[in-house]
Amino acid sequence: QVQLVESGGGLVQPGESLRLSCEASGRVTYIFVMGWYRQTSEKQRELVASITPDGSTDYLRSVQGRFTISKHDAKDAVYLQMDNLKSEDTAIYFCFAGMDGRPDNLWGQGTQVTVSP
Repeated sequence: QVQLVESGGGLVQPGESLRLSCEASGRVTYIFVMGWYRQTSEKQRELVASITPDGSTDYLRSVQGRFTISKHDAKDAVYLQMDNLKSEDTAIYFCFAGMDGRPDNLWGQGTQVTVSP
């Protein structure tokens, strides 16, 4: 069985930073994409950032220039460095991974990020 374990959420003030981590464990097959979605009670789940094995990245427009996604291939891990956080970044952040042999994405348990004065 394979799973994604997240860490790094929390409560910060506007302008501060957080770093989210997500690591796959278990019977990990080839990972062709990893990244982060976020969800609030008011919005549908939205893709925040993703990264592919060759290092290509994609970002939600509202986080470009503030968030940076990176990966550690040997650990099957992905990270999200979030700088200059804003109140509108408050959400539950979910890590995901697309893997060979799976018809759908694998999801992490979610981690709460709260940005408040």
